[in-house]
Amino acid sequence: MFKLERRHCWPEGHWDWLIHLSHKHGIRCGNMIFLGGQVDKDSKGMRLHPHDLEAQTEAVMGHIKTVLAGLDAGMEDVVKLVAFYVNKGDVDERALMERIGRHVDFDPGPVITMVPLPALAYPEMMVEIEAVAMLGENDAKLPKTASRPAGMHALPGPFSHGIRCGQMIYAGAQVSRDAEGKVKHPGDILAQTDEVMKNLEAVLKEYGADLDDSVKFNILYRAPSGGEHWEAPALRRASYFKEPGPVATGLPVPWLPGDEFVRMEVWAMLGEDGKRLPREYSWPEGHWDWFVHLPYRHGLKCGNMVFVGGQVSKDPQGKMIDPDDIVAQTHRVMDNVEAVLGGFGLTMDHMVKQNAFYKGEAHADAIVANQKIRTARYTEPAGASTGVPLRYLGLAGMAMEVEIIAME
Repeated sequence: MFKLERRHCWPEGHWDWLIHLSHKHGIRCGNMIFLGGQVDKDSKGMRLHPHDLEAQTEAVMGHIKTVLAGLDAGMEDVVKLVAFYVNKGDVDERALMERIGRHVDFDPGPVITMVPLPALAYPEMMVEIEAVAMLGENDAKLPKTASRPAGMHALPGPFSHGIRCGQMIYAGAQVSRDAEGKVKHPGDILAQTDEVMKNLEAVLKEYGADLDDSVKFNILYRAPSGGEHWEAPALRRASYFKEPGPVATGLPVPWLPGDEFVRMEVWAMLGEDGKRLPREYSWPEGHWDWFVHLPYRHGLKCGNMVFVGGQVSKDPQGKMIDPDDIVAQTHRVMDNVEAVLGGFGLTMDHMVKQNAFYKGEAHADAIVANQKIRTARYTEPAGASTGVPLRYLGLAGMAMEVEIIAME
């Protein structure tokens, strides 16, 4: 069934969910290692250090090290971190990045994307961090090259704007700030979009790559509520990509630090000889579409990596199906994921990393309701998973969005 061997990791005594899931905390496949979102909980699923961001961050970074060790890797193999954390304007984001960075005592350090949210999956939970690492055959360390273009906003200590490891290029979340950290074009999402896209181009250029080498595009944007002011910035972002473009996922948040309105990151792939790598695409017949034309594809395969962009419950004309019904939408979304994978001859069990974004607040019932549906679609042991609540999703009536990475 699989061309590449998989190893799963669940360290003895590690934290658990409130219900049994097919997902594991870490998975190693080929040169790739994926860790699901790590949180500060115990083996019975109970939260620890309630409302204590600093203590939870220390515990979470310890969990990341433990899961990596279970896959014969270490922090020095990490290429990318994503930190979802609670911030209602009362947390110094740079201080949190510095705290995370204390656990990254190597150079070049990974890229990092910070995602401030009003709440996480459970009350009292303050931070959830996921990681991507890379390791060669026989546990050989893989060389990494950092990108830190001159004149761009400074990152704390060890972190890089971009990391290249083999054919993989990770450009961490870029923002519209100058070298001193001052926001450019305050309050103007279109001007900030242009600034951020140029920053992404600058990071990729240092590797001889460009946006046409992108395979995965993630957007975090500030929006007062779901569905408002979506079209103009979406079209502006899209104008930077040739068709067929990468897969994409866009997440609205009610708040970003200062006068920031958008953060964006890309994953790209480029041959180690500098040549563009061939790609295959998946867009199943009758699949859902956006209500404006965008260059992105639902599925993209490059080498043994398969990326499925954020899947939602919509029809081919962009109309929402089962609006605000999270259970019905979760079933349909998982059907859509399965259809996109089927376009490459793959199944759900090829998944190595799943991200689920759902409409909800910090409440156990909200996540358990959709966890039961999602976990049932995979054979245990399944890949790693992260589940994050959002106050609203990109369009009115949207209650669930799932993106995955698969490997064959």
